[in-house]
Amino acid sequence: MVIGNIRSNDSFHYPFFVKGDIDGFIGLFIDNLINLLIISGLCLSAGMPADLVFGTILPGTAFSVLSGNIFYSFQARKLAKKEKRTDVTALPYGINTVSLFAFFNLIILPVMIQTRDPMLAWKAGVISCFICGIFEGLGAFVGDRIRKISPRAALLSTLAGIAIVFIALEHTIKIWEKPVIAFVPLAFILIEYFSKTKLPFNIPAGFYAILTGSIIAWSMGAMDWNTLVQSTKSISFNFPGLAISEIFSFSDFEQVLPFLSISIPMGIMSFFGTLQNIESASAAGDNFPAKPALAMNGIGTIIGSFFGSPFPTTVYIGHPGWKGLGARTGYSIINGAVMTFICLSGLMSVISALIPMEAGYPILLWIGVIITAQAFQTTPWEHAPAVALGLMPSISAWGLNLLHQFIKRTGTYSTEQANGIIVNTLPHLKGLLYFSEGALLSSMLLAGISVYLIEKNFLLAFYWTIPLIILSFFGFIHSSDIGIGKTGNIPIGYALFGTVLILVYFYNRTITKKFK
Repeated sequence: MVIGNIRSNDSFHYPFFVKGDIDGFIGLFIDNLINLLIISGLCLSAGMPADLVFGTILPGTAFSVLSGNIFYSFQARKLAKKEKRTDVTALPYGINTVSLFAFFNLIILPVMIQTRDPMLAWKAGVISCFICGIFEGLGAFVGDRIRKISPRAALLSTLAGIAIVFIALEHTIKIWEKPVIAFVPLAFILIEYFSKTKLPFNIPAGFYAILTGSIIAWSMGAMDWNTLVQSTKSISFNFPGLAISEIFSFSDFEQVLPFLSISIPMGIMSFFGTLQNIESASAAGDNFPAKPALAMNGIGTIIGSFFGSPFPTTVYIGHPGWKGLGARTGYSIINGAVMTFICLSGLMSVISALIPMEAGYPILLWIGVIITAQAFQTTPWEHAPAVALGLMPSISAWGLNLLHQFIKRTGTYSTEQANGIIVNTLPHLKGLLYFSEGALLSSMLLAGISVYLIEKNFLLAFYWTIPLIILSFFGFIHSSDIGIGKTGNIPIGYALFGTVLILVYFYNRTITKKFK
């Protein structure tokens, strides 16, 4: 007996696949495919060998995605049977786009520029990914508590900073380099996502963007047939070896200590984002328990790192959208299976040679814009200045990455010279070096202080300066190397800043008591 979407106990059946799973799969697969194209393009352009990219990194990433897709599909089926509903939709899961760019631009690329050693850069990324996964998983136990004491502006501005420069601006610039190829895909993306207009046959804009961009690029001779032919030679079964020895190698771990200020905050941000996505699913009618979902978020990333992936995975935003398409649990399983097949078979090398990156850049522009807009839209309007301040460390880090591409690295950071160039040869380089290091942590803390100042809560603002003093004193922020004395007088500056806050707090208390 069927009553709406609820069936009686004796006749309940939850199908493995429904028609809507096809539509859901297309959308989720395109999101993941774009990220695979980005990973391939970024790693190859940085000088990593193709064998490492297509034989280790992508297969490791596939295992991470597959494990999460299977779990969240199982979780949805369990909820459906518990509530006797046939309209439960699995949480979407895949490569964390924000973390992808954070890990590449703030960990892998700096190591490549400094050492020209792709294996060392890969190891640094894998170890950092493992650490990120641990902190993602810890969200199952402490996520709600940390979320309660952290202003939303402090959390979202950190993500927005990465999104606006490393995701949006970095690739928007490239759109204008090849406008004939990129502008048609750009039109499809902006039409669907800005105007909310459905395109013909209800096919996602991402598919149209990839298809039209590829047709234009090949028809105008912008793609290389020889590269495509050569890519077919990479088609073979690639089962990655375990990278556990690299993860637990003490000497390698020492080399990634400076990057804890990236991996730990990204893990924290990931479980915050997952909490928000679980809440979004709940609003759509699917009340998933938070603890197992958060735990799997971290486990999936750790599995990927064990097989050589330096890029975290996470629960995606957009559950209500997939539910609206009629997707249930099958779309998640299909996505994981197809992603795994592409990555293990070596077909990703062919896809990378077949599809121009310019077809995917408009999608990245949209992702960066929407994440940045969300930071302002979902926080109290009076906290907007705090969000704006939180963008600045990531903007500085992006600027520093640009400088790294043009300045030959012959030295180490110090108060006197940077990258072998005397600081005074470039305006404000010293401040840029300090401000950009540990961008995620400093962004979150500075935005948090700003929120409490806006609310005239000087005591809490003072408390939030204490981590800035400690982290800068030991070099976790504002330094490329962990150690005491690496950041000059910055800890003293923060201490003086905090002193002013606490003095104002006591002054206000005195004035308040006097008038009472």
